[in-house]
Amino acid sequence: MQVKLNGTVLELIQGNITDQPDVDVIVNAANAELRAGGGVAGAIHAAAGPELYNACIPLAPIVYGDAVITPGFKLPNKFVIHTLGPIYGINKPSDYILARCYEHSLRLADENGLISIAFPAISTGIFGYPIRDAAEVALATIKRTLQHTTHIKLVRMVLFSAEELEINIDVLNDVVEQ
Repeated sequence: MQVKLNGTVLELIQGNITDQPDVDVIVNAANAELRAGGGVAGAIHAAAGPELYNACIPLAPIVYGDAVITPGFKLPNKFVIHTLGPIYGINKPSDYILARCYEHSLRLADENGLISIAFPAISTGIFGYPIRDAAEVALATIKRTLQHTTHIKLVRMVLFSAEELEINIDVLNDVVEQ
């Protein structure tokens, strides 16, 4: 599904965040130490190679809601933005922290002159954020932040399962109407 927001295409797809060769930067749902870990972070580190972790060492630790950028190394993307989402129910206010992840990532991409960015569903895996709640925060934040960017022309949400995609499409329809 695609919609246009403030001159930028926002699309939702089911897929693998490490297999987005047509975007400048992918976003890593990172841990504070920017290590491989599991889930999205593990997949991105595995695809990028050990050079990614070496580039992350001087940038760590990061705080919840923050974002940093590294080269993409063996990924087909020029860059990786690493952001630390909240652990649902522990890091509060979770919605504010999650919104900061999307906002900081978009602003960092825009500051670096990047045209396209792909996000996973930050914090919905082992960090336990409910998918619908996370989609509401993510999509509303993306819509709001795109009003203040100049370079970004494509934002892609890469969702792991068909269920996640369906929920995000439902939420996007509501966000577009607001």
